[in-house]
Amino acid sequence: MFSLSHRCEPLEPSDGLVLYFNYNTDGYEGDGAEDGKSQDGSETLPYIDESPTMSPQLCTPQGPDGEMVSPTPPEGLLAGVREGDIEKGLEMKKLVLSGFLASEEIYINQLEALLLPMRPLKATATTSQPVLTIQQVETIFYKIQDIFEIHKEFYDALLPNIQQWDEKVTVGHLFQKLASQLGVYKAFVDNYKVALETAEKCSQANGQFQKISEVNLCGALLYKPIDRVTRSTLVLHDLLKHTPKDHPDFPLLQDALRISQNFLSSINEEIDPRRTAVTTPKGEARQLVKDGFLVEVSESSRKLRHVFLFTDLLLCAKMKKTSVGRQQQYECKWYIPLADLTFQTLDDSDSCPSIQILPEHEIEEMKIKISVLKSDIQKEKKAPKGQSRVERLRKKMNEQESWLLLHSPTIPFRIHNKHGKSYQFLLSSDYERSEWRESIQKLQKKDLQTCVLSSVELQVLTSSCFKLRTVHNIPVTSNKDDEETPGLYGFLHVIVHSAKGFKESANPYCTLEVDSYGYFVSKAKTRAFRDTTEPQWNEEFEIELEGSQYLRILCYEKCYDKSMLNKDDNEIVDKIMGKGQVQLDPQTVQSKNWHMDVIEMNGIKVEFSMKFTSRDLSLKRTPSKKQSGVFGVKINVVTKRERSKVPYIVRQCIEEVEKRGIDEVGIYRISGVATDIQALKTAFDTNTKDILVMLSDMDINAIAGTLKLYFRELPEPLLTDRLYPAFMEGIALSDPAAKENCMMHLLRSLPDPNLMTFLILLEHLKRVAEKEPINKMSLHNLATVFGPTLLRPSESEITKAQHITSASDIWSHDVMAQVQVLLYYLQHPPISFAELKRNTLYFSTDV
Repeated sequence: MFSLSHRCEPLEPSDGLVLYFNYNTDGYEGDGAEDGKSQDGSETLPYIDESPTMSPQLCTPQGPDGEMVSPTPPEGLLAGVREGDIEKGLEMKKLVLSGFLASEEIYINQLEALLLPMRPLKATATTSQPVLTIQQVETIFYKIQDIFEIHKEFYDALLPNIQQWDEKVTVGHLFQKLASQLGVYKAFVDNYKVALETAEKCSQANGQFQKISEVNLCGALLYKPIDRVTRSTLVLHDLLKHTPKDHPDFPLLQDALRISQNFLSSINEEIDPRRTAVTTPKGEARQLVKDGFLVEVSESSRKLRHVFLFTDLLLCAKMKKTSVGRQQQYECKWYIPLADLTFQTLDDSDSCPSIQILPEHEIEEMKIKISVLKSDIQKEKKAPKGQSRVERLRKKMNEQESWLLLHSPTIPFRIHNKHGKSYQFLLSSDYERSEWRESIQKLQKKDLQTCVLSSVELQVLTSSCFKLRTVHNIPVTSNKDDEETPGLYGFLHVIVHSAKGFKESANPYCTLEVDSYGYFVSKAKTRAFRDTTEPQWNEEFEIELEGSQYLRILCYEKCYDKSMLNKDDNEIVDKIMGKGQVQLDPQTVQSKNWHMDVIEMNGIKVEFSMKFTSRDLSLKRTPSKKQSGVFGVKINVVTKRERSKVPYIVRQCIEEVEKRGIDEVGIYRISGVATDIQALKTAFDTNTKDILVMLSDMDINAIAGTLKLYFRELPEPLLTDRLYPAFMEGIALSDPAAKENCMMHLLRSLPDPNLMTFLILLEHLKRVAEKEPINKMSLHNLATVFGPTLLRPSESEITKAQHITSASDIWSHDVMAQVQVLLYYLQHPPISFAELKRNTLYFSTDV
């Protein structure tokens, strides 16, 4: 981590310590600055030099044996105080403040200079010709806006005090507040090295940014916030020297100095990088370690909370409703000292509130509605006078995404106050739960004392949360600045190669998660290796992205001994050995070549590669050039060749899934290994004799993926291009009788192979859905997976259709209809499986 010590040694508390140091002409000249007078004798602020600020050079002499000794102060520097000249001391205090105020003005100007290129760079990031991506802009200019606002507020509050100076003026509370917001600087410092590296890489890769960087001195200016904390600490030393001990400012300045010194020490000691702030005037040990939005189950309903983990307590807050123009504030719902916090076990679960879980179809329907709104927003942006409607649509989308964020998480995370009170949160993934648990347990290893906060202390702590928080917005896409492309839509191809760093033999496997609509979803899982320190998976997965921005990899230890399984939060889980995530940078991922990367987690290094295929490309139905196979070949050609009404590949895949995959969690949703799917595809295309043996040995998710791939690669959808518009119109009918008549008529209009294959698939999906309590796949979930695959038009039809303007539109308005068509038939089966089995067409070997 970056250390301040190479520029300036942190100051340690020492009674009576007098510092001798030199400043450049940045406004604050330290003790001994001359009174600033204009020609007419009126007081003026010291001269402001716009040159880059240099750090104060601390001249700390060393004795003969190398030990630090206190320097001798300049002659007469403390004469006023020694002679008891309080008036002179207050005048010196004013001079110190005047100089510091002038340097504050320079610092604010420097921050403005940094913000100047940030805004246009952010604006261009949403265009077709961005200078930088939104992620790169946010990395380079991380926390600059927050730091600017903090110092502008401080400057505006300090200025009138100096202009109306007298012995009664107090400024200690302003410095105290400034010190309490150092958490923002900690976040900045943690990101500083990455910011510089990103700026350098962008300058080398982009000539336009290089010019911007040279003009605005990004590299030099980025150092200013690091320099500023040390400068403020030195000023506090001088202010205390010239403030009488009985003055109201004295204890406040002492607190501010102690907080600032502890902050500098923590930077140089390389404390936990997630620790971000000191929050209370006299509780400098209480620092913010982690915060985020969690869903709490309270009074049998879900509540969105902002949870703050400090070094000695966990605080659960909600955002208070405020009038327009007023600053938002938090209201504390409860807090638990970490010394009193325990994690609930299975035996304690009876006292926990029940989890309210909505049907899967409601969640999926909301996703589709959000997709429709996003499409509408893009259309309205291009329409004349559409701005007012855009704002209404955005508000509605924000409400729907917030609803989705509230109702999607289902993984319980329970904590217990040893005095008898229990609390329950719902998280979206094992990654999050592990992250919170590990952060708390790490803090609990220290010698913690229980604490009881007074109402005033609790109010101060809760008030500080607004400025100290590191997570500012609920994680929904409508909060992102880059609304044009709030993430990647399409397919991410990931190869998990290998892992190293295991201290002893283990049974490792990895799971892959991506974010979708503000929460993370598990998408793929590698095989588990037995008793190895260097697993070699080399497994490829195709993961569908829905506005995704991050890929997470979790490494688990597979427990084969069922008696040794960890019962955690009322469910049996394998042990997480490590976890990590990478940001899906569109410029990196969207290249045609594979991008190799490594995630480090608890000493374990997982090597993987990835590349991205946009939805426009991935949705194309490309007919096979060879008609001898089955993939990409018309279904009637295949069935005629096989002398059957249902393709062999469909029958065999369904049979295998029902034999050993119907209880598999996430069947048809979890991605199979791409190399396995390709092997099965080749086997079916070449009519390999060992197909049945391959199927019996193959991972069940690969077999499910092969079936989905077959339907996706048909030259035209199973429900045909010809009938596609009619299906879309039929599902939109509001009268149930008319809809049933229309949909049954359309089904009977399908060619025999299409009809029989569709009916066989319907019956299979119904049987899968019957196992929903085990496999978590509802009818609606299955319809979401298969709907677009079975109905999406071929490329030629997309081009001809006037109501479809681009492939991305299919995943907004039309995707809802595609899912609803399949769901309709799943809920209103046109024929029972018993009748189907009696139909000789299914088993017929005749043409």
